[in-house]
Amino acid sequence: MKRKTFLQNSLLTGASLLTAGAASAAVSNTADPADGPFHLNYGIHDGMFRNSAGNDFIDQIKFAYDKGFRAIEDNGMMRRPPEEQQKIGDALAKLGMSMGVFVLDKGGNGANTLAAGKPEYLEIFLKGCRQAVEVSKRCNGKLTTVVPGDFERHLPIGIQTGNVIEALRKGTEILEPHGIVMVLEALSDTPDLMLRHSDQTYAICKAVNSPSCKILFDMYHMQRNEGNVIHNIDLCWSEIAYFQIGNVPGRNEPTTGEMDYKGIFKHIYNKGYKGILGMEHGLSLPGKEGETALIKAYRESDSFA
Repeated sequence: MKRKTFLQNSLLTGASLLTAGAASAAVSNTADPADGPFHLNYGIHDGMFRNSAGNDFIDQIKFAYDKGFRAIEDNGMMRRPPEEQQKIGDALAKLGMSMGVFVLDKGGNGANTLAAGKPEYLEIFLKGCRQAVEVSKRCNGKLTTVVPGDFERHLPIGIQTGNVIEALRKGTEILEPHGIVMVLEALSDTPDLMLRHSDQTYAICKAVNSPSCKILFDMYHMQRNEGNVIHNIDLCWSEIAYFQIGNVPGRNEPTTGEMDYKGIFKHIYNKGYKGILGMEHGLSLPGKEGETALIKAYRESDSFA
């Protein structure tokens, strides 16, 4: 698939999903007019509205829709039974909502780091890519999170980087024909992780040179590792396909930490971003009170326009 055609189709798909969501909101029988769609497409995760809507994820999705949210993400989607994946995909399609990232199962971790260049580790990763294609068909998710894993300390960093690039290129050969994008996520969880900074992720994506290998810019992790979030977003903009949200400290909703998410969201919106921003964070307060506070925080942070 040609890069230009791939990216154009991706943008058109995202725009149509947002339009469908907005149209559905206009005819919702349960949504308050004040709960209309947000300016940006924030994606909830399972459990975020458990106290308000119950334990069933689809009920939570419907509740979130009525509160103005138009997307989800689900890190554990690949581990759900196929029939549950299909059920979630059908519910999203009916509501006109978008599916964000799901984690590529065993895509790269401390046990099978792609930096090592070992054939058995590569095969685990490629098996995950092939499984992601089938999951995508059921839930209509076109984005899968990949973490290359830990450093292989006995190898020079250039060799490790080359091993990662080669593995990712092989992964894109599986994913690209299906319009699926692996999004590389730099993390702050441990210094053992090879991928920790946005410029490093940018360089790897440029080297892989595929529309199916882009950046997941997790603003929580990048604030912890490097700061200067808006500047680094601008530097990496051409390779970013997805954002995730979380404030510092605490990894909770916007307005609860040091990060000015209202300013960050305005900047991303003004740059024309049409994709999803995953709400990969906790809640600062327990129970329904916390879920109400979460919605209020997003309404406040999204009120930039």
